[in-house]
Amino acid sequence: SNLVTICTLYLPPSTSVDERDLNRLVDELPTPFIILGDFNGHSPLWGSKNTNLRGRQIEEFVNTHSLCLLNNGEDTYFHQRSRTFHSLDLALCTPSLAPYFNFRVGVDLRDSDHFPIFLDRVNVGSNDAQRPTRYLFHRADWTHFALRALITRDMVEGENLNEVVNLVTKTIISAADDSIPKSGLSFPKNRKPWWNKYCTDTNRDQRRAWNVFRRHPTSANQIAFQRAKSVARWARRKSERGYWIKFVSGINSSVTAKDMWDNVRRACGIYPEKRISCLRKNGQEVRHISDMVDVLAGAFASICSASNYTEPFLTHKNRTERIKLRFQTTKRISYNADLTIFELHTALSVLKHTSPGPDEVTYSMLQHLSEHSLQNILYMFNRIWKEHVFPDCWKHAFIIPIPKPGKDPQDPLNYRPIALTSCMCKLFERIVNVRLVHILEKNEYISPFQSGFRKSRSTIDNLMSLETDIRVAFLKRNHLVSIFFDIYKAYDRTWRYGIMKNLYDLGFRGNLPIFVQNFLKQRFFRVRMGNTYSNIFCQEEGVPQGSVLSVTLFVLAINPILSVIPQTVQKNLYVDDLHISCYGRNMQLIERQLQIAINNIVEWSNKSGFTISAQKTIGIHFCKRPLHADPELLLSGVPIRFQDNYKFLGIVFDKRLTFLPHIASLRKRCLRSLNILRTLSNTSWGADRSCLLRVYRSVIRSMIDYGSVVYGSARPSYLKRLDYVHHQALRLCLGAFRTSPIPSLYAEAFEPSLSSRRDKLSLSYYFRILSNDNHPLRGTLLNGNYNRLFNARPSCIPHFGLRMRNILPDTFHDVKIHTNDFCGHPPWMENSISYINPFGNFTKSDSNNSVLISLFNQHRQFYQSYQPVFTDGSKSLNHVGCAFFTNGHIVSYKLHSLTSVFSSEITAVYFALKYIDVHDIRKSILYTDSMSLLESLRSSSTRNPLIKEVKDFYRHLLSKGARILFSWVPSHVGITGNELADKSAKSATEFLTRPIVYADVRLAVNQWCHCQWQEKWNMETNNKLHVIKPVLSHWVTKLNRRCDVVLTRLRIGHTRLTHKYLLFAESPPTCSHCGDILTVKHILTDCVAVNRRRLRYFRSSSFDLSFLLGQIPHFNLFMYLKDIGVFHDI
Repeated sequence: SNLVTICTLYLPPSTSVDERDLNRLVDELPTPFIILGDFNGHSPLWGSKNTNLRGRQIEEFVNTHSLCLLNNGEDTYFHQRSRTFHSLDLALCTPSLAPYFNFRVGVDLRDSDHFPIFLDRVNVGSNDAQRPTRYLFHRADWTHFALRALITRDMVEGENLNEVVNLVTKTIISAADDSIPKSGLSFPKNRKPWWNKYCTDTNRDQRRAWNVFRRHPTSANQIAFQRAKSVARWARRKSERGYWIKFVSGINSSVTAKDMWDNVRRACGIYPEKRISCLRKNGQEVRHISDMVDVLAGAFASICSASNYTEPFLTHKNRTERIKLRFQTTKRISYNADLTIFELHTALSVLKHTSPGPDEVTYSMLQHLSEHSLQNILYMFNRIWKEHVFPDCWKHAFIIPIPKPGKDPQDPLNYRPIALTSCMCKLFERIVNVRLVHILEKNEYISPFQSGFRKSRSTIDNLMSLETDIRVAFLKRNHLVSIFFDIYKAYDRTWRYGIMKNLYDLGFRGNLPIFVQNFLKQRFFRVRMGNTYSNIFCQEEGVPQGSVLSVTLFVLAINPILSVIPQTVQKNLYVDDLHISCYGRNMQLIERQLQIAINNIVEWSNKSGFTISAQKTIGIHFCKRPLHADPELLLSGVPIRFQDNYKFLGIVFDKRLTFLPHIASLRKRCLRSLNILRTLSNTSWGADRSCLLRVYRSVIRSMIDYGSVVYGSARPSYLKRLDYVHHQALRLCLGAFRTSPIPSLYAEAFEPSLSSRRDKLSLSYYFRILSNDNHPLRGTLLNGNYNRLFNARPSCIPHFGLRMRNILPDTFHDVKIHTNDFCGHPPWMENSISYINPFGNFTKSDSNNSVLISLFNQHRQFYQSYQPVFTDGSKSLNHVGCAFFTNGHIVSYKLHSLTSVFSSEITAVYFALKYIDVHDIRKSILYTDSMSLLESLRSSSTRNPLIKEVKDFYRHLLSKGARILFSWVPSHVGITGNELADKSAKSATEFLTRPIVYADVRLAVNQWCHCQWQEKWNMETNNKLHVIKPVLSHWVTKLNRRCDVVLTRLRIGHTRLTHKYLLFAESPPTCSHCGDILTVKHILTDCVAVNRRRLRYFRSSSFDLSFLLGQIPHFNLFMYLKDIGVFHDI
């Protein structure tokens, strides 16, 4: 509703531009404003390949005034002499306008050398469009739902399983319709996500008060209207702020910059139109929505059609599929056992909210069913499991088409299909998938070089493997040639029979492979756009989209490709991203080895139905000497194209491994994402410091963190280019003045430097590899064969293992890491240990010690036949110990200093169980004051290897006939056994040598990095903030944005009033009363002219800055600043 100022600007390329002129221009323009024009500056930030002096000046200008750059990287200028394209025309705006405009470059020069640029207003989607109805779960009556959605045994005992599933689905949906309100078909008129009933009520009251005042314009009615207006405005702001804080508290590093921009626009009430307006089919335009959904469905069906296979493979496929795979067996195999209620509850506990499939049943509905209903659903699942019947309704899916970024939206093949399948089916799949993965991992059926979707594995493993091979090759002065393969439409063209054949060859028989076989048969889908649906189409091949089992089945299908690659060739696979490499001095030998591997891969692909794309398969010749020619390699007769750099799993590798292209690309993306912080910091609802820092850490810092353990080996001068992003982001989050010292930004935001964070992430990754016995990089880290050669050639950057050993603190050198068994306990066997809480609702903080002791004595009388065993763990600054006490015997051990108190508690329990075993105690009860330990034992998870040890030994004792109970007791209330165990743990002297779990080492690494940061901060004795905040810690502020910014600048000691002169090369300002140089200390404590006001507001005229600006600032601070007239100048 506000006017927007448009300013066109031309900066001649040969004329020097004074920065002060640009600053005055911004000061004179009424806000909000847009500046458009030819700036004649080059910078990668807006799409140029290089940076010139003008480009750096514009970057500084943008950052100084916190402007948003709207350019999207497209070229805007054509240089006729050199026939090259450049990006010279820019569009800058104030942050409040950034969500409302999109930048676009025209395609016609129109007799000019500049392309026309357009700023398109983001159009709000029309309200006349229809959408599918959806349940409003925030208004659900779940108690009523659980009573109505009663699944009885009669329902699930029907003869026809298809009818049984339909009846159960109908019962759940009927209960949901009665208990959960639904949205309408049309979009609401006011689509702001933060709008709630209170906003509606206050807005209605405001309109009523206005109508009354308009009819009767009296003073009383005017006051009533002004009051209603202010209440409505307050309600909207509170709702906006509450919505944004709730949203930000739930984000993590998986949120992209685009997702964040979408949410910012929604908070502003902007929902861009996302409907598909037109598609092309056979050269003709299709505009009607009912025709477009069929066009898209036909395109998706054609991708997974068997007709896409080559003729030789079709012949092989038809001949092979004549052999029937007989999975029936009479043997009792453990993974074919009935599904258990324990597995069902475990699967339900990890579900996240997703859109429902065609049956409309959601995860929330399943999670709120009664225990009786869940038991009967489990009975239905077991009938499907044992009777080998897959319900027909579970074979159908809805497909939501999402346009691929940067592709022609009129081409039906340029849409990504997002499948919505039955949530009840996905719940079943999750149980089966856990069993399948357990068997595959336990028997090591999956190659260790496959890192995709496996516990304790990630893309970083593949990246680190490649970086290590290149570093070793450079050390030996060898060539290294890498080939990065692209498998065309891998998921959609996976041969289903090939998956089943792999399962058959691995020895799978019985219920599990038969369920997978039925799961893959005859899959159907319909495309949905809004409330319009296509006809039903069949998915002939490929793994079903949107299913839980699909990823595991695809990994199983592509896993054999690694076995055909020769041992002399390094290989890595992340799901379908395949990479091979070979290094040596003889290029002909490298070519021969790689060509053999490529031929084997192509041969395997031709027999498995996969297609290797020759156009997208890229090679890189890593070599420090640029004169060496690239090798000549063929893929199906087509020469493989070699490049100077390639983006592999999100990291750009260049042929000399400088990582400079990756750092430049990363810096550009991060700088563009700073527009999010600029926009939020200029809103009334998103400018909270904690919210801004969370957005920065989730959206921008996460991009910097990804792969930092790999590209962190680049030159320090290259890595420092990312520091600029870090510092700019912290200034925006804190509202700090531009001249603020960098260490002060770190301390005030409680955010360490990027170099410190890289060290922390790298050390944590180093120890995570050591905790996995089967990790392919573990041997490389422990191998010291190249250490002497790396030390002799300091120009060669050492590989990751040696880099970590160089920065590893002395306290970590003798650490032995406890290895994890990621297979764990069979998922179909219950793996939890319950415990007793004899104190009921009595808590330690609210109850007298005598009451708790009395309750414990009553408990002991009831369990007097059980021998009590008291366990405890202790950790202090220089001592970690554990102990247990039973029947007059005390056993205690001193543990490694890096051991956590939680691990010491577990260790005490473990050795208490061993004592029970050695002394053959038949009935015992273990007491511990660690509720977190008992909850971990009750949990089905066994991520902590010490917990797994306790559970395994506990089951061993049960198998020998022992009866063992666990109980919680409060600490330090006078229970004799607990007090003795605690005292013994604190005074333990016998050292116990045991490996340390990865979680403890990671915690110790974090503490060590913090101590290093604190030591550097201690040396900043001249820093103004150091006087106020000598110890680094997180200070929570609950002030509004304006006061928070003022407080931050006062703490740091750099404000606009006192340090603006540095930006314009002027003399320091002086106090108008005293003539002294104007500083924060002078304003707050030294100026004698305002002593009376200090006495009035602070009750004293002699105090230090920490009294006013400490963790809890003085409550009269801002009133004092306003009174002396400097509040708005800071």
